[in-house]
Amino acid sequence: MRIDLNSDLGESFGNWRLGDDAALLSIVTSANVACGFHAGDPSVLRTACAGAAEHGVAIGAQVGYRDLAGFGRRFIDMSPTDLTNDVLYQIGALEAMAHAAGQRVRYVKPHGALYNAIVYHEEQAAAVAEAVATYDPALPVLGLPGSVWLGRAEQAGLRTVGEAFADRAYTPEGTLVPRREPGAVLHDPQEIARRCLDMVRGEPVAAVDGTPVRIQAESLCVHGDSPGAVGIAREVAERLRGSGVELVPFTGTAP
Repeated sequence: MRIDLNSDLGESFGNWRLGDDAALLSIVTSANVACGFHAGDPSVLRTACAGAAEHGVAIGAQVGYRDLAGFGRRFIDMSPTDLTNDVLYQIGALEAMAHAAGQRVRYVKPHGALYNAIVYHEEQAAAVAEAVATYDPALPVLGLPGSVWLGRAEQAGLRTVGEAFADRAYTPEGTLVPRREPGAVLHDPQEIARRCLDMVRGEPVAAVDGTPVRIQAESLCVHGDSPGAVGIAREVAERLRGSGVELVPFTGTAP
């Protein structure tokens, strides 16, 4: 069995620090690096890309709404053309930082409110897919299995990669419980690691109401901004490896 372990990185800004990128880069296999719209500044992004290159971690562009104040977690009703151009801009910005580290952007993953919106939002899903296909049709994209986003990306000729969330609760329909609701974010590292192993094995996990739900994915996400994120990521990695699961980037073993 093989699985990718990804995390959101590069989300600090100036003197404000969020997460421990250096520690997470020693654990994960793919790094969803912010592109400056929802989080991150040029120095933070370049440092994250350099760290990913040093550890052999695949670099992904985590694109989002232009919403620094809201950390990209507020929906923005924008035209498809503007959204396509914003996503193109973000991928290009991160590509420069990856290039400076001797690497390149290997995939694209939407962030926050954009990620959740394009689970259902046809126009915005198509706009993001158009941006990625225009930039590089060989770039794979991460998203929620069964989402409109992955459907639109597939129609655009992109490789789609289903993703599961290690530290988030699911609804019975297989979507994420909104963060504003109780129990949306999980915190117990051992429980999270057990759930991840079940998901990798193709076994159902309990939804927020106890209903069994099966999540099929090629990549597992541990949020870098969650309390105890490093400990959670380490526990997940150790549990998976200890059960015979190989951790490798879904983009291939060589970033």
